[in-house]
Amino acid sequence: MNKHLLSVLAFVIITFAIQGTSHMVINSDHYQNMGFLRPNPIFALGFLAMLIQGTIMTIWLHLLAPREATIRLGLIVSLGFGLFLASYISLASPAKYQVPSIAAWITVESLASLLQFTLFGIVIGFIHSKAKGPQVKSDPTTSFETQK
Repeated sequence: MNKHLLSVLAFVIITFAIQGTSHMVINSDHYQNMGFLRPNPIFALGFLAMLIQGTIMTIWLHLLAPREATIRLGLIVSLGFGLFLASYISLASPAKYQVPSIAAWITVESLASLLQFTLFGIVIGFIHSKAKGPQVKSDPTTSFETQK
């Protein structure tokens, strides 16, 4: 399976597992106390968002390291995008919506996002490190100029 498809699939699975468990099991009371949530979420839109986000992160990791991706680079990409997304979810959302407890909101959303993007960073780094691009043999006696 292509490293990009595998990475997107991994993001969907990890995101749904962590955020779904947070929303529907561990912190269900936290979410039920909010007056602005749909009683029946539209899961298709959530999956579409996950597909877009996973695609963006796998492409960025590939652009940063087309042949030599590492778990460290996977963590950098994932945590960078995670910080970008979580800053809105954790900080801007309670500024706009009347949540029962701003501190609880920030804590729940920040911890779930940290777990989600840390785990995904490890996984995407592993996937990309195992899927090496075409290897080019280099000859130290030739330079770029002599290859023209």
